[in-house]
Amino acid sequence: MKNITLFVTLLSAASFAVGCDKEKTTAQQIETVKTETKQAAQDMKDYTFAQKAEFVAAMQAQLTTLNQDLDKLSAKIDSSTDAVKAEAKPKLQALREQATKLNQQLTEAQNATESTWDSVKADSKKAYDSLANGFTEARQWVSDKIAP
Repeated sequence: MKNITLFVTLLSAASFAVGCDKEKTTAQQIETVKTETKQAAQDMKDYTFAQKAEFVAAMQAQLTTLNQDLDKLSAKIDSSTDAVKAEAKPKLQALREQATKLNQQLTEAQNATESTWDSVKADSKKAYDSLANGFTEARQWVSDKIAP
């Protein structure tokens, strides 16, 4: 009985420790974004023309997530020094333009025909990859410039 109580106590403590997710380091956050980006890119390859609506919805969800992350990054930059803000402004503008380009690609994907589907899907993938990579680089730049 004593062993069972000890086992349950240790199991509870281990579960509690695992459940308490400490704030991730920037490197861990970047690695998470890279993994999610790779998974999203792989998922894009699997859509057929018949699944066009699902593709657009999935990509729109990815774009929404990236835009939310970009807003958080922008807020972090806004709370930094004037020099960092000045240096970051063109980087953020470029990311916003890439997000707009991806949104345009998704509109084209919605209107794609069966004969243009593969090309439009590839262009959407390219736009997404560019935005996701740019965001990852911007996040790394911010973490280098701004102390956590």
